[in-house]
Amino acid sequence: MQIVNIHEAKTHLSRLIEKAARGEAFVIAKAGKPLVKVTALDTPAAGESRRLGFLAGQISVPDDFDQMGSTEIEQQFKGEI
Repeated sequence: MQIVNIHEAKTHLSRLIEKAARGEAFVIAKAGKPLVKVTALDTPAAGESRRLGFLAGQISVPDDFDQMGSTEIEQQFKGEI
């Protein structure tokens, strides 16, 4: 994996981004210390959409999901636990 310093990254940002978009991730370093990894996002291709509801019928959410654990949370706020 290519490591570039901040100055080089600023100077050649467009070229580096194009490489990352093609799958060639790189690391930006400051004073030789790696800071961030730049990599392409896993997004749908143009014209493609993510499938909504693909888990329909496979999972269930309890009717009281927004109240689950409320007793324990209240006790923690009061310092009882």
